[in-house]
Amino acid sequence: MASLFSLVLLSLCLLSSSFLSNANAHTKLAFTTELIHRDSPRSPLFNPNETPSQRLRNAIHRSVNRVNHFEAKDASLNSPQTEITSDFVEYLMNVSLGTPPFPIMAIADTGSDLIWTQCKPCKHCYTQDNPLFDPKASSTYKEVSCSSRQCTAVQRDAPCSKKKRCSYSMYYGDQSYSYTKGNIATETLTLGSTNNRPVQFKNIIIGCVHKSHGVFDKKGSGIIGLGSGAVSLISQLGNSIEGKFSYCLVPLSSRNDLTSKINFGSNAIVSGPGAVSSPLIKESPDTFYYLTLESISVGSKQLKYPGSDSGNCKGNIFIDSGTFLTFLPTTFYKKLEDAVASSINAKSKQDPYTGFSLCYTVTADLKLPAITMHFNGADVKLNDFNAFIQVSEDLVCFAFQPSKSLAVYGNLSQMNFLIGYDIVSKKVSFKPADCAKM
Repeated sequence: MASLFSLVLLSLCLLSSSFLSNANAHTKLAFTTELIHRDSPRSPLFNPNETPSQRLRNAIHRSVNRVNHFEAKDASLNSPQTEITSDFVEYLMNVSLGTPPFPIMAIADTGSDLIWTQCKPCKHCYTQDNPLFDPKASSTYKEVSCSSRQCTAVQRDAPCSKKKRCSYSMYYGDQSYSYTKGNIATETLTLGSTNNRPVQFKNIIIGCVHKSHGVFDKKGSGIIGLGSGAVSLISQLGNSIEGKFSYCLVPLSSRNDLTSKINFGSNAIVSGPGAVSSPLIKESPDTFYYLTLESISVGSKQLKYPGSDSGNCKGNIFIDSGTFLTFLPTTFYKKLEDAVASSINAKSKQDPYTGFSLCYTVTADLKLPAITMHFNGADVKLNDFNAFIQVSEDLVCFAFQPSKSLAVYGNLSQMNFLIGYDIVSKKVSFKPADCAKM
């Protein structure tokens, strides 16, 4: 996919008036809502029969699968594609669609754009435990035509139904040949707020799925795309949230019934002591939020990222809420792993259950090195739990992983940081925080 940052901005200018009609077009909003980890007891995906170690191993495997799928696909503007399914991401949002509001719990994902849910009738769809959204029961549901701006914002050459309705197909890069197919429509979307005052947005573009197949979890109800593409929730809310959102992810070591928070508008500003910022870089595909990683420090030893000396490394990593681990290209990862191993005065081992290659027996005198990510303009010093993970009672492992080509800054590395995205100023900010208390 070619880089289309200018096209995205043009689309936002053209579409914002229709997306944010009436009061929404001019009202500046500031609100906060909850993010629920998929393994929380409050999540419909929670499996009480799994042990904590099993949940952790499953999260690791989902993370590896997700990055494999990112690498497997060549995204195209003419055929929307994503590599995310509900088995591969970690956080959920409570939202409502339609009038009257119909509640769904969907995956919050910065690695995808379109907002979609399964709709009645859905005869050839994956099994979903929760009731399906019924467009006929909503007074604000409006299908859009093939020639509409809303339709071409999703895909340029959208297929038309016999009634000239805008249709879409989205394919997923997995071995089960997963896909969703349906109609593009506009609908009222309601977000819950921590102050118990729901926030409502009109004329939001959604995908109303009438046919699907694949490994989607039956307890999930769709995806809320938080990426930077033209039809993501963030882009559609546009001026009303001033292009700003932030989140603070509660660490795995916290009580598993705690929720993380996602903020919008002026509530999302990240500032004050300890806050640092790095420029957002326009790259392909335009869904992802790309940053520039210049180096990584292990204790006092700093490892230059490939290309950083020549200045050719801009936009070399994307930050993703849906990938658990942090992934780096294999050659650089090996140098990083060697530096970590040489800084730990203990015998390493592999963990056959998770696939981690650098693990240590937990002892009272085990000392782990400080890991610092040096983004352009932002040095982010990680906590131990951001870079190392205890996979069992007696084993802790270095939690970065190699990939064939991609670099992804995953959500484990983001925990206990307030992460702010400012689409207008084109930057991502980091600030150490106690997310359990926010």
